[in-house]
Amino acid sequence: MTKPIILTGDRPTGKLHIGHYVGSLQNRVRLQNEDKYQMFVFLADQQALTDHAKDPQTIVESVGNVALDYLAAGLDPEKSTIFIQSQIPELAELSMYYMNLVSLARLERNPTVKTEIAQKGFGESIPTGFLVYPIAQAADITAFKANSVPVGNDQKPMIEQTREIVRSFNHAYNCDVLVEPEGIYPENEAAGRLPGLDGNAKMSKSLGNGIYLADDADTLRKKVMSMYTDPNHIKVEDPGQIEGNMVFHYLDVFGRKEDQADIQAMKEHYQAGGLGDVKTKRYLLEILERELGPIRERRLEFAKDMGQVYDMLKKGSQAAQEVAAQTLDEVKAAMGINYFK
Repeated sequence: MTKPIILTGDRPTGKLHIGHYVGSLQNRVRLQNEDKYQMFVFLADQQALTDHAKDPQTIVESVGNVALDYLAAGLDPEKSTIFIQSQIPELAELSMYYMNLVSLARLERNPTVKTEIAQKGFGESIPTGFLVYPIAQAADITAFKANSVPVGNDQKPMIEQTREIVRSFNHAYNCDVLVEPEGIYPENEAAGRLPGLDGNAKMSKSLGNGIYLADDADTLRKKVMSMYTDPNHIKVEDPGQIEGNMVFHYLDVFGRKEDQADIQAMKEHYQAGGLGDVKTKRYLLEILERELGPIRERRLEFAKDMGQVYDMLKKGSQAAQEVAAQTLDEVKAAMGINYFK
């Protein structure tokens, strides 16, 4: 029996942070290891170029870093096909055909795109490639006939846009070539969009408020000890607020079942007064080091042989292109533009 297909990926604009890890990467590794799915995981370098076109070197360097993060977190090229988006030319051709099925107004209504345009401060100078990237994302998903796409909660509008494109294509050309995907979202609601260390709603490289999978132990310690807590909790004996306190938010995300009783007791102590921020941060540091320490060590090992990492990406890209080429053939046949076959 054919396994259901999963496709997911990341924009390589820097090393991956723990928001990526709990938002989607951790879930991908779990799904991969269940051995119930055929997994495609890609580095979306073309999508990253939509707002980094004049700084391609950042993307080039980040491809290697993100690949290291993937391997360190547990993605296995023997179980998942890991590839680079730009090495699959069929994706760009599919995007061209899909563009004719989506109106400009529909793209402008996409909540995820609207939010990202505001965050990036494009103003009136929105790159066309950025505005249409939901279409390119639909090409990525449909090229592999993905049944499921593990993403963060903020990507729900993108999945819905892909579903619309699939329905439009199959209806317009009276076929069932394309598969309508479902999103797979984080089970831990608090992990759906991990805030930055400073309490900002978004963890990002540009804001300098993230913890990265590649961070060494000393960097991790410094970042945790600088985290935003309760600005009114000045003295140890003062009652403190849990809501909006990043230390407790992160404990909710990274604490395991066996930690829950301790975390709850710590919350109650903090709210009653008598518990200082330094102690809560040290406890969080222990929790994070338990999770991130092994990932950091694996990353250092893989980084010793980058040639092997790129060989893995090349092999994965070749395998992915074969699948995408088959879908493109079916798409062109449905449209009647396979003139020479």
